[in-house]
Amino acid sequence: MSREIHYCRCGQSIFGDMTDCGDCAESVDNVVVGIDPGPEQSAFVCLSNGRVFDRGIVTNEELAKFDGHWSSRQVFIEMIACYGMAVGASVFETCVWIGRFTELSRLAGGKLSRVFRRDIKLHLCNSSRAKDGNVRQALIDRLGPQGTKKAPGPTYGIKSHEWAALAVAVYGWDQLFGRTTKHGGPPI
Repeated sequence: MSREIHYCRCGQSIFGDMTDCGDCAESVDNVVVGIDPGPEQSAFVCLSNGRVFDRGIVTNEELAKFDGHWSSRQVFIEMIACYGMAVGASVFETCVWIGRFTELSRLAGGKLSRVFRRDIKLHLCNSSRAKDGNVRQALIDRLGPQGTKKAPGPTYGIKSHEWAALAVAVYGWDQLFGRTTKHGGPPI
């Protein structure tokens, strides 16, 4: 029984029923999408082989139309948690969008996991009391400095809610692939 050999987009040879090699940045299976949802806009960060290759803050309607984010990818989204405080309408609107994103992923055959912020803080900072600044610093320590325009670093250009989305994506990456480098960061 012979199998047809063809090539992945990266050039590596693969067999007939495979769509990609699974080892390269072109492989869909090695893509983790982290989403920080909001009532009107959401931030997203896509990691491929431990590196940021796409990011942005877009309206929820635009994010819902990103077909490539929902099918055959691991999507991790920050989930709302109850801390006993009164909440406003924006929190409930965010919950509606989390549900819509979950349904989009399910219908497209993707894999979506909801993650609580507390779990992300514990994972990255070893403390549930960590603030956003602590999480940001933990991400810079793991992935590398932002750098400058002339010499951009791995986190260059990440801003505002994209940091939260990056934290969700790194958490998701670690859940799927573990921390495999000697400095504790995602494999690069």
